[in-house]
Amino acid sequence: MHRDGPRTTAPWRPTAQQLLAAYGKTVPDVVRPGLKVLFCGINPGLYSGAVGHHFARPGNRFWKALHIAGFTRRRLSPFEEGELLRSGLGITNLVARATARASELSERELRVGAGRVRRKVRRLRPRVVAFLGMGAFRAAFGRPRATVGSQPEEMCGARVWLLPNPSGLNAHYQLAALAAEFGKLARTVRSRRQASR
Repeated sequence: MHRDGPRTTAPWRPTAQQLLAAYGKTVPDVVRPGLKVLFCGINPGLYSGAVGHHFARPGNRFWKALHIAGFTRRRLSPFEEGELLRSGLGITNLVARATARASELSERELRVGAGRVRRKVRRLRPRVVAFLGMGAFRAAFGRPRATVGSQPEEMCGARVWLLPNPSGLNAHYQLAALAAEFGKLARTVRSRRQASR
């Protein structure tokens, strides 16, 4: 399932009860064939599971970093995630089920998720697949020494990029440093597009 246009539902904040009820829920992918970048999160948090949109918790820096890096002309809200498709961007997750923390996922779930993402990449043919979260990427793909940035291998013809987790819980990267890493990817995508002209 995917969204192919902007969601018109007004933003809302889930109650504590709705957050608890979001355990195990899924958030539909925002995808189409031929994307410039397919961003791959770890899994939805409970807030995202409750509202049905990616990176929806107010403290998550994904949408800010995306805008600062130049991927979007303005800062989008999670409720406008369908707008990403117009810019050639999409979102999926390694693991579909919502949890309170990514640490609740098993290594087996992450490895199974890696296979699912490979199949999506093979079908959708994005130019780049960008994973958000170093620990999850390392576990999912058996790459214990992987670091942020461009990765040496491709995935089904797509370039692989590793970005920090944009969660507000990731204290290792403040917004400026996070946006700088997103910016490196944005510049690479632009330079590759110009080189192909």
